[in-house]
Amino acid sequence: MINNLLFLINSTSLTLILAGSSLILGLLLSILFTIWESILWKPIALISSCLMALIRGLPELLVILFTYYGTLKFIMLLSDGIHINFIFWQKTLQIDSEWFFPKNNEFDFIPLFCGILSLSLLYAAYGVQILKGALKAIPIGQWESGYALDLNQNVIFLRLIMPQMLSHALPGLSNQWLVLLKDTALVSTISINDLMLQTKSIINRTNEPFTWYLIVAFIYLIITLISKLILYHIEILIIKFKFDVKK
Repeated sequence: MINNLLFLINSTSLTLILAGSSLILGLLLSILFTIWESILWKPIALISSCLMALIRGLPELLVILFTYYGTLKFIMLLSDGIHINFIFWQKTLQIDSEWFFPKNNEFDFIPLFCGILSLSLLYAAYGVQILKGALKAIPIGQWESGYALDLNQNVIFLRLIMPQMLSHALPGLSNQWLVLLKDTALVSTISINDLMLQTKSIINRTNEPFTWYLIVAFIYLIITLISKLILYHIEILIIKFKFDVKK
C-alpha cells in the first residue's frame, strides 16, 4: 500500500510538471495567435482562425493522438530524408532517428513533448477566444491616448493594452487552467507515466479499481482546490493593483 502511494506521489509530480509546462506554453501561444488573428491582412489572419477552429472542433483525445503519431511520422520521414528542391538551392534534410528514441532505461521524452504540445494547443485554442473578448472590452480611447502620447502601435499594445487585456481575461483563463489540469488524464493514452497511467498499473497489480480511482480522484480534487485558492489570491492582487493605480 505504501509503495503504491509513493508511486502515485511521483506520478503526481510529473502530472504537475506536464500541466504547468502546458500552461506556460499555452499562454504564450494564446497571445501569439491573438496577435496573429488581429493582423489587418485578412488572408493571413484567416489561417490562424481556421487552425484554432479546427483544434476546438476536435475531441481533446484526438488532438493528443494526432500530435503524438504525427510527430513520430515526421521523425520517420526525416530519418528517410526529405528532399528540398528550389531553383538555386537543393538540400536533403536527414537525421538519425536513434537520437529521438531511448536506449535501455533512458527516459523517452517524445511522449512528454507531444503531451505538452497538444495540451498547449488545446489551451491556446480556447485562450484565443478569451483574449479576443478581453481585447474588445478595452475602450478605443486607450489606443487614442497612446497615439496622443506619440507612441507607436507596438508599444501601445505591449505596455497599455496587453496588461488590461490579461486582467479582463484572467477569470476565463483561470477556468481554462482547471480544464487543462483535468485534461492531463488523457495523456496516459500516449504512454506518459502520469497519475492516471500509474493508477491503471496499480489497479492491474492489486485488482482494486474502486479504491485506487477514489484515491486518485481525491488527489485531483486537492490539486484543483489549491489551484482555485491561488487563482483567487491572484485576482485579489490584480484588483488591488488596479485600484491603487486609479488612486
